[in-house]
Amino acid sequence: MAAAGNARKATIKDVAKRAGVSTAAVTIAVHDRPGVSPATRSKILQAAADLGWSPNQAARSLSSQALHTVGLAIARPARMLGLEPFYMEFISGIESVLSQESCSLLLRLVEPDHEVAVHREWWQGNRVNGSILVDLRLDDPRIPALSAIGLPAVVVGHPSLAGPFTAVWTDDAAAVDEAVRYLAALGHRRIARVSGPADLGHSAIRTAAFADITAQLGVRSRTVVADFSADQGARACRQLLSAVDRPTAIIFDNDLMAVTALGVAAEFGLSVPADLSLLAWDDSQLCQLTRPTLSAMRHDIHSFGADVTRTLFDVMRRNAARSHAAEPPTLVPRASTAPPPAG
Repeated sequence: MAAAGNARKATIKDVAKRAGVSTAAVTIAVHDRPGVSPATRSKILQAAADLGWSPNQAARSLSSQALHTVGLAIARPARMLGLEPFYMEFISGIESVLSQESCSLLLRLVEPDHEVAVHREWWQGNRVNGSILVDLRLDDPRIPALSAIGLPAVVVGHPSLAGPFTAVWTDDAAAVDEAVRYLAALGHRRIARVSGPADLGHSAIRTAAFADITAQLGVRSRTVVADFSADQGARACRQLLSAVDRPTAIIFDNDLMAVTALGVAAEFGLSVPADLSLLAWDDSQLCQLTRPTLSAMRHDIHSFGADVTRTLFDVMRRNAARSHAAEPPTLVPRASTAPPPAG
């Protein structure tokens, strides 16, 4: 099958041709009715599986060809999703476009190993017209598997992660560069970062950019990996602050971990920002509700979700969809960053 956006879904005729039988035999086999031998039934079912065809597709009328549903599978624990502001804002951006298009969102929380099967089931069963793929990992298995069945999709991530799919991304490297230069300009020479999972594509891009810019500026740096949760963010912060040469500034890959760090700093008897500067990422309402308020790399997540969804509609309608960068995060200085303590 061709790549997403250009692929034609397999039909019952394609299955019949591949199995060397009539379309009537295919109907009998897939509905488990008497009339074909077990060997023929097995051959037909294998041909259908190879082509990514299901009997639901044969039942579609021309009137059902209208775009009706977009799929989004997220490999995050349900409890964490309720606490992490990013996806709530992202989904609100998606819904702002779907409401205009009279379409629905099919959302499922999944285990990472199950996501390919979920998207395949949705697409082959005509439950979605296309999907949004998030949290792309390095060498992500979803890319070859889902492009092979012709799923129209947009990847939320850098084009280097997207394979043949259209991609919409933010310039994480440029944002990291701006954050580090800001802290260095304040006088910080020991800057740390608490990242998300190391195998996430955007984490890897940020980690590489952080290493490059700190080396360029002659700043001592360290990255500790966490998982975006409050517990892991606190653990990573304690690890950094327990070091002999502890950092004077820490950048966090999301807001939730940065908010948690305020409490960890207090545990160590440190004042923010007099002893330790903290810089968050995304700039949700959490950053403005804390005391001190958190400096952050602001990302208009609602608009980002809307941009991704509009691009997916171009893909599903076979318009001239193009990969592109969204508006980059911008620095918003607040009360959590200041020059480092003297000495």
